[in-house]
Amino acid sequence: MQILIIEDDKRISDFLIKGLEEHNHLVTLCKSAEDVLSNYLFIAWDLIICDIMLGEVDGIQLVQTMRFKKIYAPILMLSALNTVQDKVAALDSGADDYIIKPFHFDELLSRIKALTRRNYYQNQETPANILVFDELKIDQSQHQVYVYEESVELSPREYKLLNYLVENTDKTVTRIQILNAVWGITFDNHTNVVDVYISYLRNKIEKKSKYIVTIKGVGYMFKTR
Repeated sequence: MQILIIEDDKRISDFLIKGLEEHNHLVTLCKSAEDVLSNYLFIAWDLIICDIMLGEVDGIQLVQTMRFKKIYAPILMLSALNTVQDKVAALDSGADDYIIKPFHFDELLSRIKALTRRNYYQNQETPANILVFDELKIDQSQHQVYVYEESVELSPREYKLLNYLVENTDKTVTRIQILNAVWGITFDNHTNVVDVYISYLRNKIEKKSKYIVTIKGVGYMFKTR
């Protein structure tokens, strides 16, 4: 799983990262709400672990902002505050669970499993024609593409090219294959139209992450992390 940890206490963050990586999770650490909002908001996280006491923008405010921006990943709050009012405030802000410091790592793992299991069953209701790759989202039913939740205007040909690349995710497709699938051309007529449209796509969808890889002398690949 891709897990985002938002924690400014190095002792706790080191403890979390070490334990989660030992269980084969991919972990990214942010030390402030500002860093999350600027750089990591629209990545498709499987889980977010967030401390409440963060600084100028606390964890409660950050969770409210994430939910307002339609970030639906499960969120587990960490806090040394243990009153009923503290827990209610965290859960009302949009968090899914709340664990009090100090805690045993086994308990944290158990809560993570429960949250991700719950999220898995909820996601069975998500339409299969909506694809998410980090900050890139493709709604195949509406032929709409979004980057950081902002609509990206693609021409019909650009959309068809993107869709073909996505259908062959992590596979190399040759220029001839692309010409055949997108333009209906079954032979190499020495046109550079594929390279031109690949450039158009990159300029529109690759803001931070790079998706389209050039396979030198062969063609292209839509690559996921």
